[in-house]
Amino acid sequence: MFHFPYAHPLPDTVRQRVDAELSALETRYRVRVLFACESGSRAWGFASPDSDYDVRFLYVHEPEWYLRVQAQRDVIELPISDELDISGWELRKALRLLAAGNPTLFEWLQSPLLYRAEPQFVAELLALAAHCHSPLKSRWHYLSMARKNFRGYLQGDMVRWKKYLYVLRPLLAAAWLDAGRGMVPMRFADLASAMVHEPALAAAITELLQRKMQAGEAAVGPAMPQVDAFIRKALAQYDAAPPLPAPTGTDGLDALLYRQVLGITSSLA
Repeated sequence: MFHFPYAHPLPDTVRQRVDAELSALETRYRVRVLFACESGSRAWGFASPDSDYDVRFLYVHEPEWYLRVQAQRDVIELPISDELDISGWELRKALRLLAAGNPTLFEWLQSPLLYRAEPQFVAELLALAAHCHSPLKSRWHYLSMARKNFRGYLQGDMVRWKKYLYVLRPLLAAAWLDAGRGMVPMRFADLASAMVHEPALAAAITELLQRKMQAGEAAVGPAMPQVDAFIRKALAQYDAAPPLPAPTGTDGLDALLYRQVLGITSSLA
């Protein structure tokens, strides 16, 4: 039904640049990068010619960092430069968000485009993520994202094609969750192939993807009635979100953090 590409492989030149940037950050901040991936349109599978490389990573500090009275900054961000957008979360911050059911980290872990991934760490984190995953929390997150982008960007006769996808993807993610399929996949192709069953809508989405991938990130064009109709109908069908469940216990996450903090000492010696 759909005929559009999956995520393109990362060019070797980009991999080398990102690896050099991550190594420089490790030296500057005395941290160890445990995991790094693409998180934006390139990983979703609908990058434009001028799309940035959205690099997201997880890192751990030396033990002393965790034993300070004053709270420390728990993110590392670099200014966007030459299509590279690089930022990372400290591991304790990431695990807190995981325990709270934040869908962002679930998506990172399923990215098809990886820069770094310590195998044992990733295997443990994926197992814990499956335990922490909350379909209700994820559903609330995706529907809020869809409504915000729809209200903010898709109300006129001329629209940014990119914003259609920023509404379609979370709506299809909510449908995926309602169908009991588990964690939402990163690639738009997987979502659309599983959740879009009407040939006319599939054709309209394919056309939208082709437009977006051939034009710049800021490209605008006439509204697409078939896509608009689907979005409005889907938003109207969703009721208010039900009460969110209590946070997940953190015993397993605490143990993972403990092992990684102790393990950094030998790697930086």
